[in-house]
Amino acid sequence: MPVPTTDSAQAPPKPAYASPPGAARPYGIDSWGFGFFGVNTAGHLTVAPSKIRGLEVDVLEVVREHVRKQVCPPFLLRFPQILDERLSSLHQAFANAIEEFRYPGRHIGAYPVKVNQRPDILHRLANSGRAFDYGLEVGSKAELVAALSMPLSDSALIACNGLKDDLYLRMAMQASKLGRQAVVIVEDTQDLARTLQLAQTLSERPPIGLRVRLSSRGSGKWEDSCGEFAKFGMGTLDLVQALDMIREAGGGSQLRMLHFHIGSQVNDIRRAKQAFKEAARVYAKAVQTGFDIEYLNVGGGLGVDYDGSGTASEFSMNYTVQEFSNDIVYTIGEVCATEGVRAPTIVTEHGRAVAAYHAMLIVEVRKVVTPGLAPAEYIEEIRSVAEPVLELVDIARGINAKNFRERYHDALQQRRDMTSLFELGYLGLRDKAKGEWLFWNTCRQVAHFSRKMKDRPKELKDLDEMLASKYVCNFSMFQSMPDFWAFDQLFPVIPIHRLNEVPTERGVICDITCDSDGTVDRFVDIKHFKSSLELHPLRPGEPYYLAFLLLGAYQETLGDMHNLFGAVTAIDVGIEPDGHRSVGTPIRGNSVRDVLGAFRYEPEEVLNAISRRLADRKAQGLLGQGDEHEVLATASRLLDDYTYLV
Repeated sequence: MPVPTTDSAQAPPKPAYASPPGAARPYGIDSWGFGFFGVNTAGHLTVAPSKIRGLEVDVLEVVREHVRKQVCPPFLLRFPQILDERLSSLHQAFANAIEEFRYPGRHIGAYPVKVNQRPDILHRLANSGRAFDYGLEVGSKAELVAALSMPLSDSALIACNGLKDDLYLRMAMQASKLGRQAVVIVEDTQDLARTLQLAQTLSERPPIGLRVRLSSRGSGKWEDSCGEFAKFGMGTLDLVQALDMIREAGGGSQLRMLHFHIGSQVNDIRRAKQAFKEAARVYAKAVQTGFDIEYLNVGGGLGVDYDGSGTASEFSMNYTVQEFSNDIVYTIGEVCATEGVRAPTIVTEHGRAVAAYHAMLIVEVRKVVTPGLAPAEYIEEIRSVAEPVLELVDIARGINAKNFRERYHDALQQRRDMTSLFELGYLGLRDKAKGEWLFWNTCRQVAHFSRKMKDRPKELKDLDEMLASKYVCNFSMFQSMPDFWAFDQLFPVIPIHRLNEVPTERGVICDITCDSDGTVDRFVDIKHFKSSLELHPLRPGEPYYLAFLLLGAYQETLGDMHNLFGAVTAIDVGIEPDGHRSVGTPIRGNSVRDVLGAFRYEPEEVLNAISRRLADRKAQGLLGQGDEHEVLATASRLLDDYTYLV
């Protein structure tokens, strides 16, 4: 394949901000920010939805504005203009490739609704995509009905995937009466037989697509979802049978699409190229059997560079959007030319790459837990007769840049001795507490000295993880970023302010669920990942806010209600051409009443049960009437309150 010469769709234009100050560099914003995110001179995180200098949103200002209005974090900030930019850039990349390689067909896209089904997002993409005949891909009856209600262009496609019952099929077939082009994509010959029979019964001739399993597959964490053993699609034998069935039913003109899937978040372009070539060959051979197939749907897979490495890691990709587009267009065009068949309209279903960048979660740090930390006045004088504690005093006083490793080993031994004495009953709580403080203080000094070593041993590198503070934040990981818990998916994390201050602490991020798994302890790093994040110490009376970025794809859809923490408040933010910020009305997150109802509690019955209990206790003389009214008022207020801390 010729070396791609155009890369305008992936390489962002001149950044809308200056390079982050040195204090912000540990967060790698230049690597994963894709031109949307930056840092201003005040040290605040900014968002430039259109990547235009001078048109940025100061994230801290938005947060402060809403806190003043009693809208407290956690909340999602959404930037719908980023959806517009991603959609435009993606179609421009294919337009560039079609022009460069003189491809005789065209390209249209379809957004997979499962990536984020929120109606405001679908409306935004439908309206922004009208100029590109941008369509939707659905996989259920609910998604189909939602798609039919959207303001798509008349030439846009609705690709109907997934297993279907008669009602799903009827609605898809009747879409033409709404002026919509819904392609019924069948998964197997049984599915096809039902579709053809129902179409005959209804006197409909719906456009039909066949989903085909490739022997080739993409790469990355989700590669097992495709290939010859994939959950959905037809193998070669089933495909041949399906073509015969369509021909025998006289529905040859109804076969409009072949559909393939190479996986989500494909990280290696070489694997993708092989899949595109196989898909194009299957298309060409099917056309040669007498079918005039219009669309070749190569599915999704276009990745997002979550870690900023530009490599074939699980959280990145070793290609650009333009290279990906070039490979699809060039490969399909070359195969069709050699096979002597008409080049199809290329259909893509890239959802993650469109939606991921547009949303970030804002959380507030509520407290910091640091190993062995105690107020200076508490440990000011250490008086003890216990030998291990006295030894730890000497170790802490005598540590320096030359002997820190030896002193670290001594401290480990004294701590073991101290623990043994405590377990045998020869050491009191106060002495043990002082010894623990001395040990952790020694560890902090050792970590400080060891970071200056050229080749830092693993045992000393591990100190950073041991010493990491726990920054406890007001959110639920299971609700707002479930892919981290389920798949170890990395998402960039960065303070939204104080980015002109060198971070002096290292920490992991804990949510407020009662689950030890609710901890974020893997962070974006240019080499791979790091087990703690550079953070700032809290200041008395001053909030400290963090942002989790690139959460726009899948996270809202997959989030659960662990501990009955519900969906968070969402706020749309944009920037006007004159530079003024526009902010939509907050979409309030779930109340306690909402989440109880979702689990089939009757909130009023819950309140009535509390009321009956109070009445019984009042009748027994265990509380007064004022107490009864106070508890009922509190319970009533709680039902209507946010599920998170306020």
